[in-house]
Amino acid sequence: MSSIPITVFTGFLGAGKTTIILSLLKKLPKDFKVVLLKNEFGDVEVDSKLAQQSSLTAVSEILNGCMCCVLVGQMQNALIEIREKYHPDRIIIECSGSAFPATLAFQIRQLERDTNGHFNLDSIITVIDAENFVGYEDTSPTAKMQASYTDIILINKWEHVSERALDIVLDHLHTLNDETVKIKCQGKDGVDPGLIFGVQSKLFLSGQDSDFGATHDEVETLTIYREEDLALETLPQDSIWRAKGFVRLVDGTWISVNWAFGRCDIQEYTGGGIPGEVRLTLMGGRGSVRRPAIKFANLLGSFVGHESHYLVN
Repeated sequence: MSSIPITVFTGFLGAGKTTIILSLLKKLPKDFKVVLLKNEFGDVEVDSKLAQQSSLTAVSEILNGCMCCVLVGQMQNALIEIREKYHPDRIIIECSGSAFPATLAFQIRQLERDTNGHFNLDSIITVIDAENFVGYEDTSPTAKMQASYTDIILINKWEHVSERALDIVLDHLHTLNDETVKIKCQGKDGVDPGLIFGVQSKLFLSGQDSDFGATHDEVETLTIYREEDLALETLPQDSIWRAKGFVRLVDGTWISVNWAFGRCDIQEYTGGGIPGEVRLTLMGGRGSVRRPAIKFANLLGSFVGHESHYLVN
């Protein structure tokens, strides 16, 4: 059996990983089989439902836990199942915003050995949100780790910032990682697959990578349920970093809502299968989500789910 290359996408909440992945599919041959393995938090599964409407061969999910720590082993099992069921030309792994890339690299390298080379780690790609990276870099060890431990850095949303602001982002990235190539994405056109496929990563070949095993708690996730419209501009950006979910309009049309650090992207969603009228998952700093989430839910006349899902590394 030929070896299946694996491309891993990491990046902080709202960096634009899913958009970039879906843009890649349009540039691949029609008969090229790609399976997406996605680590998602909350019970809304927005990005996975959107991905299922794409040309992906399949979308597999690992939910409500981080596959680099809490769900260690599930990723390897999922990859083996994907190989046996779909025989893809490539597997793309999209991590949660809190994933440590070194831990994922370790697991994939171990799977390479355990399967006699049926899989290979092609590259770890880190997506950077140029609008917000300098802000969350100061408070997130994970964001620093993702930018430091990677084969390629993709700079997303750079067209929304000034040249001076972009220079500051690049200075920070060069300080964290002065060796890794940095590529600017072309809006929703993403990046040429030829630039990020076929890298043949050298990460974790030695098994001595320094950030393996680091632990911390960073992000809290809560889900809001409602039956009408939204007021996303009321969310405090210092504590709520991301909101994503589905809303049914008065004419019955469903839309997906993807809000990150004040910027909102809305798309029509035709997949159906969403209970209620509004289901939103809010993500932010651990310990700072519930209070604004309850306030936001009260504004909508809705309620907050009973369980909190923590992205724990």
